[in-house]
Amino acid sequence: MDHPLKPHRNAWIAAAALCLVTLTVLFAMGRPPICTCGTVELWYGDINAAGNSQHLSDWYTPSHIIHGMLFFGLAWMLFVKWQIGGAGAARWGYPLAVLLEASWEVLENTPMVIDRYRSVTVNWGYSGDSIINSMADIGWMSLGFWLAMRLPVKVTVALALAMEVLTAVVVRDNLTLNVVMLVWPVEAIAQWQAAG
Repeated sequence: MDHPLKPHRNAWIAAAALCLVTLTVLFAMGRPPICTCGTVELWYGDINAAGNSQHLSDWYTPSHIIHGMLFFGLAWMLFVKWQIGGAGAARWGYPLAVLLEASWEVLENTPMVIDRYRSVTVNWGYSGDSIINSMADIGWMSLGFWLAMRLPVKVTVALALAMEVLTAVVVRDNLTLNVVMLVWPVEAIAQWQAAG
């Protein structure tokens, strides 16, 4: 039996259309298509270098995977548990997740958020994402959504926690710290991150 949140054909089309709109908006915003270094790398591991957030994956990729897991949980609550929208609405959970992630990718690349990252997070040299990185981030979120749909809840939670711990240990940043520092900067966290 199919999972109630498994997207149907029209939901896939809607998600693809949202990606196309996001791509167009990012181009209109003047974001670079790829890293200005001229290369596209599968992995880029230095969060304090100009290539951060410019390639297909980096230390912030786990955060986007976790976004997908969280968006799956939101869709499950809205469309399965609370049954908002009636029968069939659950199939639109994935396009909702794409809309949320795509909206973040656009907002994240505005001067306001770029300046905020530079002033209160560990990413002092952050200049925004390349378009290929933003589109890859939507793909990584999709992987997180798919994993949450396929894995038991306990495994999904354990995987998300493991990714948070790993990135905190290796680069002194993760989704939780990123949100805290963007919304309500804590000087002790800033000092700990700077010491890394």
